[in-house]
Amino acid sequence: MFPDESNILNKICQPLSEKEARMYSPLTLAFLGDAVYSLLVRNMLALSANKPTGKLHKESITYVNAAFQAQAIKELLPHLNENEEYIFKRGRNAHSAHSPKNQSDADYRYATGLETLYGYLYLCGETERIKEIFNLSTYKVYIENQNNK
Repeated sequence: MFPDESNILNKICQPLSEKEARMYSPLTLAFLGDAVYSLLVRNMLALSANKPTGKLHKESITYVNAAFQAQAIKELLPHLNENEEYIFKRGRNAHSAHSPKNQSDADYRYATGLETLYGYLYLCGETERIKEIFNLSTYKVYIENQNNK
């Protein structure tokens, strides 16, 4: 075991203060937020129907892509508080060495902002707020898609 490994393990899943979470770079928050968002989508799809994993993966791509996430955050902006909007803008304005493939640069930046917000809320232990914003955007569209089938 590395000397600080137990310290890291003790911090996993422990909420940080807003001040501590703000100290992380927006791209680090987006890295974490991407996983949080992807897990929420996978959870939503798995609970909706017991389908083959190939079908679940194909369906998840509908929601886990820059174009969809950009649209989701645009719908969410009026529902964000001042702090959440600030975190989103930090992510949206962050400069990444990565260039988007098959996505517009604008959509990629907005999606990064959304992922930054999810990462920040996760680090702060704001699971109820994560569920609220997921329900206001992705889940809402999912239900509309199901009703239109």
